[in-house]
Amino acid sequence: MAVAIIGYCAFINLYSPQALLPLLQREFNATASDISYLITVSVLAVAMTAPFTGTVADVIGRRRVILTAMAVIGLPAIGGALSGSLSELMIWRFVQGLLLPPIFAVAIAYIGEEFKPRQATAAIGLYTAGASLGGFSGRFLTGLITDAAGWRTAFVCLAAINFIGAVVVFFLLPRERNFVRSAGLMTSARQMLAHLRNPKLIATFAVGFGVLFNFIGLFTFINFHLAAPPYLLTPSLLGAIFFTYLFGSATAPSVGRLVARFGRRRLMIGLIAAWIAGTALTLAAPLWVILVGLTICAACGLMCQAVSTGYVALTAQAGRSSAVGLYATCFYIGGTFGGALCSLAFRYGDYPACVALLVVVLALMAGIVALFWSADIPPPTALPVKHR
Repeated sequence: MAVAIIGYCAFINLYSPQALLPLLQREFNATASDISYLITVSVLAVAMTAPFTGTVADVIGRRRVILTAMAVIGLPAIGGALSGSLSELMIWRFVQGLLLPPIFAVAIAYIGEEFKPRQATAAIGLYTAGASLGGFSGRFLTGLITDAAGWRTAFVCLAAINFIGAVVVFFLLPRERNFVRSAGLMTSARQMLAHLRNPKLIATFAVGFGVLFNFIGLFTFINFHLAAPPYLLTPSLLGAIFFTYLFGSATAPSVGRLVARFGRRRLMIGLIAAWIAGTALTLAAPLWVILVGLTICAACGLMCQAVSTGYVALTAQAGRSSAVGLYATCFYIGGTFGGALCSLAFRYGDYPACVALLVVVLALMAGIVALFWSADIPPPTALPVKHR
């Protein structure tokens, strides 16, 4: 339960302005490309701090880092609510992004260290379910509260949720039992560099890059597509489209069973193929077909994230926090590029150009998995092969 709440509180913050982007575009008299950077700046901040967070956590402990960050993560939301300009709001979003890796990156390392492999895969599925529910809540609640009381009140409400979550996790999250403190920051840094010589980890980092590239590109610019004619959706209705995330929350805990049945490589390639189909469906005219496509994308994307983060946590034999930190860095650099490149695509080719770009990146991800992911890490329930 503690791990699920950690995921929820981290991701209720990161994407919370997405349903509000068209409204904030009008309020601050900005272009769609400019206002989309409210998401990009937070993602960039996460990418900048993720590896260093892992290094510090390897030295001072996972639980301490997680709880400290959760205790203060709501403050930038309050600062954002008091912002008088778009640039000021972006600064607060950047600060909030700096505080996110100490929550989620360290939580993944905690899972990989405190649970046995099969239990770790299931726990990461629960964490991913909490994260997806948080991602949905951040978008839906901000849209709902904005229509009722304004976007500034919505940001303050998110800050209150974060504070409550920090208190609950303080009482629920057990102290580490298997944590081995690194000898120092330099030792942890050397472990982080060693990860860059592991081809399996590098390939997984590239997959993580593509996962958030697609999430940011799709779930940011679909809002501008649906706020325009003929749909003309309000902030609360734009927030409601993220009910599709709940399907992802329901499917993510099944990752452990699916890995055991199909293996990581086969499962990832199948999920990416379905993700491509879902992305293509968002080009359809009927709104219900678009929602089906978004549901498929949310489920496949969250399951891909659960499989790849589990692969990192189980592959790294030492310095798991730094390995997960490097994965998070690549993941969020991918989100930064997804926001920036899809912004250019939207400017010159509108939403269909964004979809074309996203499909290309998904195809590259499938190729990387097929070429570089091996079957030498067996599914959690696999039996040893007897050689004759």
